[in-house]
Amino acid sequence: MPTLKKQTFAKADARPQTPGRRNHDVLVEMSDEDLMSQFQMGTVEAFDILVQRYHDPLTNYIYRFLSDSKEGEDLLQETFLRVYRNRHSYRRIAKFSTWLYTIAGNLARSEYRKRKRRRLYSLQSTNRDDEEYEVEIPDETFSPDTHAESTIQDRHIQGALLQIPEEFREVVVLRDVQQLAYEEIAEITGLPMGTVKSRINRGRTKLQGILKDVYSPEEA
Repeated sequence: MPTLKKQTFAKADARPQTPGRRNHDVLVEMSDEDLMSQFQMGTVEAFDILVQRYHDPLTNYIYRFLSDSKEGEDLLQETFLRVYRNRHSYRRIAKFSTWLYTIAGNLARSEYRKRKRRRLYSLQSTNRDDEEYEVEIPDETFSPDTHAESTIQDRHIQGALLQIPEEFREVVVLRDVQQLAYEEIAEITGLPMGTVKSRINRGRTKLQGILKDVYSPEEA
């Protein structure tokens, strides 16, 4: 199917633009919210353009949250599937990106908590000492060498993100990685603005403390 599309476009480029090609060019220039309106009216190509726009940012967001590229891809597909199925529940009073990140964030948080419960169950099955249950993120869940962005610096940053609590990690990723506004982060997380800013500041402080220990003079 992709090959047929490429052949069709190649022929169209050699001739005056067809109505379909002109329509595609118009859609590409639309805002996210206008694309959703088009999608709600039955233009599936508008949904495809939204997927293209947000595939990489959402992949990065989910990976930063879970540090698992395979699971992240599954959650990415589930996020877009929910957008597709629930398109008529979207209202323009909210930014599309806010709605989208809320869906992805809910899925990522749910998966993270399921993993946390599984780790706790595993610890309870092998160790009766309650004092040993406090391991948050075991090293074996982090395999940065298999990820496309696994530079030395990125591995350190991702490792540090995994060491800070979930409530700090989420807002720091939304702000410092995804570059979202404080207002949008508050809408996505359902937190008051003051709490969002406080958690971002505390999360950054924790990250700085961890990364300060990671970057030793011997590594330079």
